[in-house]
Amino acid sequence: MTPASLSPLLAFGAHPDDIEFGAGGIIALEAKAGRPVHLVVCSRGESGTNGTPAQRTAEAEAAAALLGATIEFIDLGGDAHFVPSLPHSLTIAAIIRRVRPSLVLAPTVTENQHPDHSVLGKIVRNAARLARYGGVAELRHIPAHAINTLLHYAITADAEARDGTPVLVDVSSVVPAWTAAMAAHASQAATRDYIELQLTRSRFHGLRAGIAHAIPLWPADPLVVDSLAALSHTARRF
Repeated sequence: MTPASLSPLLAFGAHPDDIEFGAGGIIALEAKAGRPVHLVVCSRGESGTNGTPAQRTAEAEAAAALLGATIEFIDLGGDAHFVPSLPHSLTIAAIIRRVRPSLVLAPTVTENQHPDHSVLGKIVRNAARLARYGGVAELRHIPAHAINTLLHYAITADAEARDGTPVLVDVSSVVPAWTAAMAAHASQAATRDYIELQLTRSRFHGLRAGIAHAIPLWPADPLVVDSLAALSHTARRF
């Protein structure tokens, strides 16, 4: 498959660092393979303890460039003020129709995490459905689009879904690029060592599969493959 044949990956984050910490290795991996990757950040970290909105915006822009992705910012009510709503889902659905991705990444809907994360996961899940309904009046100005797969990523260990088996993505080859993107969020280093936290978590998941580093993703729906040849192997190699 040539880079030109790869359809876009669209990733949503509630805050300026969420995508990088939770799925930055996957973004780097897909961009390296030639897939167009677009990041949508739904606040500027206005309620965060460390870093100003302007600083955190600049950090996210720098991180996206390091990962090889484009980025935009939207407003879903402000950091720490997300609520599930039809207008928010329509906003996200319009972006899905505009970018026309095959793959969409969003935070898990697990409740025990920053409330914005789980709320955004639900908003994106609803938006992916609205994006394919041709008769939605508010979206008729943009052609309908059906994505292939919605995958949820976890920003912290507590946010990892407990009710399903994850897909483990081998990100061993892009750890330096992923680390650099996380390091771009210097304002957040005062809170805790997020880089070490994420690398340790990816190392744990990698060890489960006999590789160096892996990031787990949880499909919103059962995965379908055209052939068993598309399956690499499981974490437990019998």
